[in-house]
Amino acid sequence: MAIKAPFQLLMLLGIVFLASSVCVSSRRSDQDQDQENPFLFKSNRVQTLFKNENGHIHLLQRFDKRSKIFENLQNYRLLEYNSKPHTIFLPQHNDADFILAVLSGKAILTVLNPNDRNSFNLERGDTIKLPAGTIAYLANRDDKEDLRVLDLAIPVNRPGQVQSFLLSGSENQESFLSGFSKNILEASFNADYEEIERVLLEEHQKEPQHRRDLRDRRRQQGQEANLIVKVSRDQIQELSKNAKSSSKKSASSESEPFNLGNRDPIYSNKFGNFFEITPEKNPQLQDLDILVNAVEIKEGSLLLPHYNSRATIIVTAVEGKGEFELVGHRNENQQEQREEDEEEEEEGQERSGQVQRYRARLSPGDVFVIPAGHPVAVSASSNLYLVGFGINAENNERNFLAGEEDNVISQIHRPVKELAFPGSAQQVDRLLKNQKQSYFANAQPQQREEESQRKRGHISSIYGGF
Repeated sequence: MAIKAPFQLLMLLGIVFLASSVCVSSRRSDQDQDQENPFLFKSNRVQTLFKNENGHIHLLQRFDKRSKIFENLQNYRLLEYNSKPHTIFLPQHNDADFILAVLSGKAILTVLNPNDRNSFNLERGDTIKLPAGTIAYLANRDDKEDLRVLDLAIPVNRPGQVQSFLLSGSENQESFLSGFSKNILEASFNADYEEIERVLLEEHQKEPQHRRDLRDRRRQQGQEANLIVKVSRDQIQELSKNAKSSSKKSASSESEPFNLGNRDPIYSNKFGNFFEITPEKNPQLQDLDILVNAVEIKEGSLLLPHYNSRATIIVTAVEGKGEFELVGHRNENQQEQREEDEEEEEEGQERSGQVQRYRARLSPGDVFVIPAGHPVAVSASSNLYLVGFGINAENNERNFLAGEEDNVISQIHRPVKELAFPGSAQQVDRLLKNQKQSYFANAQPQQREEESQRKRGHISSIYGGF
C-alpha cells in the first residue's frame, strides 16, 4: 500500500497535467484558427473614431481588407455607437445611407427635414433607415443603462469611406459652417460676422490654460470632448415630447422605425427564435436591397446548417457566447494570392475543389460574415443573441440542410439520392427523419449526450477510488 498510493498520485497528476496541456493546446489552436479565419472579425478589429468619458464610436475593419471574397462588401462599413445614460450625440450628417439597429438601451432619435422634424423613442430591436445627408441627433434617455447602436453604412461618395459633417464643432473637427467665407456667412444669415462667430462658431476662446492643455491631450489621444455630451433630465423630457414609438403591427413604414421583436419569428421552437424583415416587406430596406434579422439561440442549442441563396449576411454577436462553423473552399483563407491564381480566377477556373471548415468561438462584439452559398451552423454555449444585416437580399432563399421542415436535401428524388450518396435512398431518408426539430435543435445529439453522461459517471467512479 505504501508503494501503491504514490503511484496512484502520480497517475492523477499525470492526468491533470495532460488535461491542462490539452486545454493550453486547444486555446492556442483556437487563437490560430481565429487569425486564419477570414470570415471572423474579432472585437479588437476596430478603429476608435472618437472617445470621451460619455461614450465612443467604433468602426470595424474594412471587409475587403480581410479577404478577397469580400470584394462585393467594399462599400459597406459597420459602426457601433455607445453612450452613457443621459448623453447625446450632437447633430451631424454623413455622406452615407445608414441602417441603424438598437442593440441595448433606450434612445431618442431626432431626424431633421427641411420643414419639420420627427423624434422617435427607440428600444432594443428597433431599426430605422437614415438616408445619406440626413441631419440627426441621438440621445440616451435611460437613467442607468448604456446605449448601444449598430450602424450599417453605405457611402455614396468614396467606396468604403464615411465622412461625417458636424453642425456643432468639436475640438478635433470644426463645424462645417466654419468652412464658408466671411462674406458668404454674412450674406446667408444677414448678420455681422462677429455675431455669427460668437453664436455659431466661437469655441473656448476664454478657456483657462489647464482646460486647453487637457483638450490638447485629448486631441493627441484621438478623443473628442464635444461630440457626445451630457444632458439633463429636463432636456431629455423636452426631447421626448411628441416622440413616436416603433409600430407594433406593421413594418412597412417608409420613415418610422420598426422592431424585429414585435413580429412573429419566421422560425421558432423551444431552442431558439429567428426574426427577420426583408426588402420585400419594408420600403426602407428595399432601395438598399438589405435585410435585417435577429437570432436568439438558447444555451446548449444549435441553429441548424443552412445557406443563403443570394444574400451575404454580416452578423454581430450582441450577447452570450457560442461558436460558428462555416464551410468554404480551401483557398478562401488566403488574403493574398499569386498572380497566376488571379489569372485563373479571371478565366473562371477553380483553384481547388476541396472544402474546408472554418470554425471560431463567438463573444460579445465579434462579427462574422456568411457569404452567399456558404453553409453555416451556429451553436450557443450560453444564451446567444445575434443581429445581422443581409446584403443583396431581394429574393434571397434560406435553404436548411437538416431538420424536419424546409430541409432541401429531403426534396431530392429517390433515384438521385441513390446516385448522389454512398448510402441507399432508404438509408438517407431514415437518417433525415432522425431529427424531429426544425431550424433549431439540441446542440448535442441524444445518443452522444447519453454516452457522455455514462463516461462522466465512469470517470467519477475512477476518481472516487483515489
